[in-house]
Amino acid sequence: MRHFARTRFALAVSIAVCFTAAASAADYKMTVNGDRLVNAQNEPQNWLMMNGDYGSTRYSKLTQINRDNVKDLRMVWAMALGGMQDVGANGPENEVNPLIDNGYMYTTDGWGTVYKIDARNPNKGEFVWVCDPGVSHKGNVSRTRGIALWEDLVIANLPDGRIIAINRENGEIVWDKKVLVKDEFGSSEKFYAAPITADGKIIVANGAGDGKTRGWVAAFDARSGKELWRWYAVPKPGEPGSETWKDKNNAWKTGGGGLWQTGSYDPATRLTIWGTGNPIPQYDPQARPGDNLYTDSAVAINIDTGKLAWHFQYTPNDSWDYDEVGVHMLYDTVIDGKPRKVVSHFARNGFFYSLDRTNGRFIKGEKYVNDLNWTKGLNPKTGMPLEYDPKLDVQVYNPEARALRGDPTKRTCPTWHGGVAHQPTAYNPVKKIAYGAGIEGCFSQNGAMVAFRSPNGGIDEKNSEKRTYTSDLYYGSVTAFDTVNHKVIAKAITDIEVRSGTIATAGGLVFTALQDGWIIAYNDETLEELWRFNVGTTLKGAPVTYSIGPKQYLAVQSGGRHLHPVKYDKLENSAYLFVFSLN
Repeated sequence: MRHFARTRFALAVSIAVCFTAAASAADYKMTVNGDRLVNAQNEPQNWLMMNGDYGSTRYSKLTQINRDNVKDLRMVWAMALGGMQDVGANGPENEVNPLIDNGYMYTTDGWGTVYKIDARNPNKGEFVWVCDPGVSHKGNVSRTRGIALWEDLVIANLPDGRIIAINRENGEIVWDKKVLVKDEFGSSEKFYAAPITADGKIIVANGAGDGKTRGWVAAFDARSGKELWRWYAVPKPGEPGSETWKDKNNAWKTGGGGLWQTGSYDPATRLTIWGTGNPIPQYDPQARPGDNLYTDSAVAINIDTGKLAWHFQYTPNDSWDYDEVGVHMLYDTVIDGKPRKVVSHFARNGFFYSLDRTNGRFIKGEKYVNDLNWTKGLNPKTGMPLEYDPKLDVQVYNPEARALRGDPTKRTCPTWHGGVAHQPTAYNPVKKIAYGAGIEGCFSQNGAMVAFRSPNGGIDEKNSEKRTYTSDLYYGSVTAFDTVNHKVIAKAITDIEVRSGTIATAGGLVFTALQDGWIIAYNDETLEELWRFNVGTTLKGAPVTYSIGPKQYLAVQSGGRHLHPVKYDKLENSAYLFVFSLN
């Protein structure tokens, strides 16, 4: 561990420990306890979770930066972080933003190094400590979507399959547990999503569904690292849902369903709600006939028992890589004149869905992308695609957009990258508007058979047919969606894809960041562009906002590009933290 010692930091820590021991009334603000996380929206000066709050709404009540003055926003300080060594041509998947608690930032980089930064100086950030857990750059992939706080701990899941708990005062590792393994075919499980902390539990997920593993969600004790429960997105034979895998090749063993974006949590029902990934093999639905539960689904899991409470599957028997790992926002609203407790989702398949978060039942759905042709629409009662037939083992949907075995190239919209894929979304609870940033366009592919080894399963790459594909109409967008009337009310188009995400503020603004270095502020009702600033490096982290004293700040973290088929941005990768405020 690299530890940057400063005399005043050491003194501050010792005072804090003495003060905490002597005055329990201050403990509420000294640790990120359960009450603070449940009520995170009431601390707009802080940003305590990756997606802002348990409902993943990414909404800030701060108003100092607003439509009238955002044009005066300027960079006030920046800090170089590590994590850009040995990242390869595509760069790290560092879709991360810092967490902020009372003037201190906590963040991470693609290789799992965790940083505590003193951000109280309005003109400069300064490291308090840097904890390097020693992840090998050989055999691992630089990738992260963030960290979590619990009481006096910083929780990180690492590229090499470990979970660590770090003392947030001194940067020392409290416990270190190896969790991820290789399956019987040699495929490695991976952490891609940030953890959630709730009621003394750390909730993490295996995101390597595309890597031919079974996705799962698991809970660990925050104090000891002991595993408490684990739920698999692809059931084994005999478990509920296994009847929807009708192949004879043991496809379930490598069936996918990875969970690679952070889930949400509803304290009232004690359910954690996540989106699951696509089935494997991705593009040959005949290789795995059936609906393939619980892939491409919203799943609600009881945090005490690890049992599935409900599910809703967006695209049964998927063949387009429309995994629905993206953020699921939790909020209360009115739909069709009725108050509803909602979980909503900008789906990768191009529809915006509202579900009842207590039972998973479909409420309403509407197209939000510009181009969509894989189905004619959604059944208004069930939310299933109009062509879905539960009697079929292999769905047909729109034959002109669905390439089955032996079919020539067929064009499908939206692109396999979205709509909105993993990019963090936002929701303004006052205006009842949801915001999604992502990718618009279409793609074309042929029908290619995937072969299996027998009798134990496993994909036989050598004897599988070759899939060919191309992309077109490829550009970025930000969408504002009226969640009451269920319709798109504004859309902003960007030349380059959006890989970061959004944040909405009470100042009437929506922020996002682009891969070619631009940070942009929009009017939250019209999506008229009000401000932009280029930092000269590629951006994949979503912006966040916080305040120290009376001053509001905006922070964005850089880290890598995604090169298929993004336009060349002529920039270099970096690991940097940029901070802005008004004059």
